[in-house]
Amino acid sequence: MKKITILIPVYNELNTLETILQKVEQTHLCGMEKEIILIDDFSTDGTRDILKNLENKYRVLYHEKNMGKGAALRTGFENMTGDIAIIQDADLEYDPKDYEKLVEPVFNGEYDVIYGSRLMGKPDKSFMLTHLLGNKLITFVGTVLYGKKLTDLETCYKVLSKDILQGIKIKSNRFDFEPEITAKVLKKKARFKELPISYNGRGHDEGKKITWKDGFGAIWALIRFRFSD
Repeated sequence: MKKITILIPVYNELNTLETILQKVEQTHLCGMEKEIILIDDFSTDGTRDILKNLENKYRVLYHEKNMGKGAALRTGFENMTGDIAIIQDADLEYDPKDYEKLVEPVFNGEYDVIYGSRLMGKPDKSFMLTHLLGNKLITFVGTVLYGKKLTDLETCYKVLSKDILQGIKIKSNRFDFEPEITAKVLKKKARFKELPISYNGRGHDEGKKITWKDGFGAIWALIRFRFSD
């Protein structure tokens, strides 16, 4: 039986972590065995107390200092044992009900990589305007540099086969993980497709962590990884 690894980077998600885990547990995922890995990036709001109580149910990994989402996912990739990986944020912006349609093309061997696009169709009204415009700019730069039509490079929902992940070493520690992994799978000529997903964005007052500085970092990462490993 194939196994899917659900990678959940966690940083100060005390109010949403248990809810998102319930939603993940309810997913079917083509009948695959589930491996859920939680990577705590040195939470300080009490999230670690919840995670300590979940160690008998899930694989829980801890960073001893805050390093960023990219570093947390690097830890997750290094420890996964599944044939397929899917990334899930610990907030409630993304709905695990979308898993099945994203995972199936990789499970069936049709594609190596599937991105869940929030921008195929009309963007959700909860999308912050600054984030929407920044994402569109980053995605446009990625399309130009890599010759692949993209709509939502910055999406959390990325499904990747273990085969395509082999040989990819993630260097980015922060949100520049998103352009780096995109650059590297496209340079490997992965069979790549985007599919539409639902989205319920939150603002900085609700805990959203990405800022305009991360946008500039993402563009620089796209340029840098276009010409280097």
